[in-house]
Amino acid sequence: MTKHVGILTAGGDTPGLNAAIRAVGKACRGKDMQIIGFLDGFRGLMQNRMIRMDDKALSGILTVGGTILGTSRDKPHKMPVGDKTLDMTGVMLETYKKHHLDVLVCLGGGGTQKNAYRLVQTGMNIITLPKTIDNDVSMTDVTFGFDTALGIATEAIDRLHSTAHSHHRIIVVELMGHNTGWLALGAGVAGGADVILIPEIPYDTEIVAEAIRQRSRAGKRFSIVAVSEGAMSRETAVAMQEAIDAKDSAERKDDKNAAKEVIDYLEKQRANSTEELARKLEQLTGLESRITILGHVQRGGTPSAVDRLLATKLGTACAQYIEAGVFGVMVAAKGESYTAVPLEDLVGKRKVVPLDHPWIQSARLVDTCMGD
Repeated sequence: MTKHVGILTAGGDTPGLNAAIRAVGKACRGKDMQIIGFLDGFRGLMQNRMIRMDDKALSGILTVGGTILGTSRDKPHKMPVGDKTLDMTGVMLETYKKHHLDVLVCLGGGGTQKNAYRLVQTGMNIITLPKTIDNDVSMTDVTFGFDTALGIATEAIDRLHSTAHSHHRIIVVELMGHNTGWLALGAGVAGGADVILIPEIPYDTEIVAEAIRQRSRAGKRFSIVAVSEGAMSRETAVAMQEAIDAKDSAERKDDKNAAKEVIDYLEKQRANSTEELARKLEQLTGLESRITILGHVQRGGTPSAVDRLLATKLGTACAQYIEAGVFGVMVAAKGESYTAVPLEDLVGKRKVVPLDHPWIQSARLVDTCMGD
């Protein structure tokens, strides 16, 4: 019997999404499956907004950035509807059944994996693919989108070297990575940053300043500081952990509002930490400091060859799992191959940078300051 496949993209856009859509679509159609795409993530599934993924829809999208299906950050169990936030998983199940779907393929990061697992619990057959420029999805070697963003971020650091050198400045370049430092670490090492600050290693501002002063004394009157947007000073990290512990304790006592204000305040501090870091470094070193925030430019544009290959490999593997009836899994990269990881094994987990990772070891060996 012909199998019916649905597909959607959720969360932030990422280079390689269209390559993955194309791979899933073409491989499924090659196996005589019918495939439809839901628009704008889980919201499109809830509203039954869909398009037929025929040859015309799949043609010419391999090199295109973003996602032809559109995306959103809406969650199935917390969907804004009018002036309310409702659990719409039941409505999504109705859409799933209306189209006689045998499986729904969800492309996304850690949040999407969690939301997809919620749909598994309603009785849907689900397969997911891991995408994010942060590279923080658990139990996969790498996510598609990361390589493209890494190249963009590295090129930006390369370009900042010349202006930093010309004006004898400290250039603080903020890269994406709210909870993990893969992007800042990789781009920092590849771009020759003098300081790399990541969320996994809370930094001491004085240690960073001294590293820059040592460069000045050696006649190097400029420095590049690559910092993840989620990097924190030691003081903020301690305060944040204390607030989280207090909140967890309060929630166990059913007092969900306790400590929330403190955490919200600390998150605001964290959001402005790059500006505060640049200001302090200027005071402590006497060198003019400038900030460059790369922002969304890191996840836009044409996907790299590596990401196209990865997305195609995982997308075609997805079609094979559908044919074999393997559901409730994420198609993970495993060396040069792939593997099916049960969603229940990875939900709620995040792949952070291990403190003994070879990239960190290499950074230290070439005298890069990690802030500790």
